[in-house]
Amino acid sequence: QVQLVESGGGLVQAGGSLRLSCVDSGSTLSRYAMAWFRQAPGQDRIFVAAISWNQINTHTDRVKGRFTISRDSAKNTVYLQMNNLKPQDTAVYYCAAARSFSLVQAGQIEFWGQGTQVTVSS
Repeated sequence: QVQLVESGGGLVQAGGSLRLSCVDSGSTLSRYAMAWFRQAPGQDRIFVAAISWNQINTHTDRVKGRFTISRDSAKNTVYLQMNNLKPQDTAVYYCAAARSFSLVQAGQIEFWGQGTQVTVSS
C-alpha cells in the first residue's frame, strides 16, 4: 500500500530555512516522478517542484534559486530544501507521485501525502 508521509514543516522567520521530507513508506515509487505542491489559504494547490526517477528536476519560477528538490532512492525519500523563505511561501506543502514528469506537470497525480504546514513570519 502506497503511503506518502511528509515531515519538516513549522514556523520560521523570513529569511530562514526548512527542509521538508517525504517518505514513501510502501517503497513502491522508485520509478515514479515525485513532486511538491503547496496550497495557501483560500487559494488553489499549485506546483512547486518535481524530480524524475533519474534525478532530472524542475522548479517553478517563484522558488528558483531558493528551493531545491532532491531524492534519495535508497531511503525512499524526497526532500525540499527551502532557503530564504518569504511570508508568501506560507502554505500547506504536499508531496505527490505520478508515473511521469509530464503527468506531474499536467496535475495528474496518482498519490498525495497528507500535507505539512509551513508558516513564514515577517
